[in-house]
Amino acid sequence: MRLDKFVSKSTELTKSEVFQCIKVGEISVNDQIITNEAAQVHENNTITLNGVTLKTRQFRYILMHKPANTICSNIDEIYPSVFNYLDIEKISELHIAGRLDADTTGMILITDNGRWSFSLTAPSSQCPKTYRVKLSKELKTGVAATFEKGVKLQGEQKLTLPATLQQITSTEALLTITEGKFHQVKRMFASVGNRVVSLHREKIGDISLDVGVGQWRYLTDAEVQSFATET
Repeated sequence: MRLDKFVSKSTELTKSEVFQCIKVGEISVNDQIITNEAAQVHENNTITLNGVTLKTRQFRYILMHKPANTICSNIDEIYPSVFNYLDIEKISELHIAGRLDADTTGMILITDNGRWSFSLTAPSSQCPKTYRVKLSKELKTGVAATFEKGVKLQGEQKLTLPATLQQITSTEALLTITEGKFHQVKRMFASVGNRVVSLHREKIGDISLDVGVGQWRYLTDAEVQSFATET
């Protein structure tokens, strides 16, 4: 972890105050003054601010029900940021592990642990994600088998990994994928001549969405570890 991030997570100082403390030599790592804010430190190092040992706060892991017409960004743009729904400190340190489009609703995971989110979203993790999909046309016979074999998306060389399609009605289905390609669900249905009209993520890994629109909760320790074991 960068030194400035460690100090920020261990104190109530602003980013500019952290930078100033480091530059004037108020931070020591293992009894050595460090003035480079980008220096890498570890939690087992002894890091002090003016002689006071710093301890990092615990990482935060949050499940949120993303509303439509919001964006998975730390700042408002054309649409408002989902972070407007959080009423916690140091929101700027948080990021989203696996974003959704502005018009897509459902489950997102938010954290300040970059290593955890990388392990969750890395292609090698193949973490399953389940979406409720509503379509413009009736599902054709054989689409489930096609998705199970993998389809070639426009602009891609390789087939998608096997995906599971469970038909709910003639125009609604649950799709579980283990990848996170750009607009993957929409592109998969486009490849079989259909169009997604609404998309809602219901589940990531073994955890199902269980809070109302715009609401959030912290993940339990067991839930956090359940994702870690999938890597």
